[in-house]
Amino acid sequence: MAAVMQAMTLLPTFLRRTTQALAQFFLVVGWAACLVAQSPAPVQEAPPAAEDDGAIPRPVNLESFTPLVASSPFTRTLGVSDSLILTGIARVQDEVFATLLDTKTFESQVVSKMPNFQGWQLLSVSGLPDDMQTWSARIQAGGGQVISVRYQKPPAKTGKSKTSGSSSGSGSSSSGGGGPPLNDSQMKEARQAAENYREGFTGDGFPRQPPPEIVDKLSRLSVGQREDINRQMLGLRNRGLGMDQRRRIYVDMVDRASQSRR
Repeated sequence: MAAVMQAMTLLPTFLRRTTQALAQFFLVVGWAACLVAQSPAPVQEAPPAAEDDGAIPRPVNLESFTPLVASSPFTRTLGVSDSLILTGIARVQDEVFATLLDTKTFESQVVSKMPNFQGWQLLSVSGLPDDMQTWSARIQAGGGQVISVRYQKPPAKTGKSKTSGSSSGSGSSSSGGGGPPLNDSQMKEARQAAENYREGFTGDGFPRQPPPEIVDKLSRLSVGQREDINRQMLGLRNRGLGMDQRRRIYVDMVDRASQSRR
């Protein structure tokens, strides 16, 4: 009984000490929490810059446009077709011939479905048969380049252009048929036949003088037009075309040329 009384006497002291210990514990915990909340966040280092992946446009470098400025597509010569014009289309049975003229050199040639001496080949022709202004031809030039050429009236020749073929060291000029170049004698024959068109010449396909209806149509053409046709016919003769084929082509060329002057 005395022991119980002694224990009850000590109980308030034990409780007081325990309460004080708990109070000190929570005080320390609360103080630590405040320190953690008030401390600044740790500084994180920025990740290293990634290499340029092309997603962000780079600054414009004016040097990149130097080739474009030096060779503008709006001012440069685009190709061989710039100086070429279509001067005639002839049909002989199932074969089509187109005559081309280079307005810079005044050299002419004939192209067909078979590659000519220069490797040029006629791919197709289009337009109304009776309207030369609508004619056009697709040509595959040497190297495989495909060009489109439209009909135009041949320009007037200058004195320099007329003599350019005979004044060269080789003494030859364009054949007009895509074959071997015409020599001085053939060029002279084409010119004389253009002036004396009633007499005919060796390239027109007629055994003698051309018939009156052809002479009448030739009279409507200029000397330059007749000479251009004659050079083309001599070129076809150089390619080996027979008289019958040449006669058909010659008649067709004269007929179409005379119609264009109406």
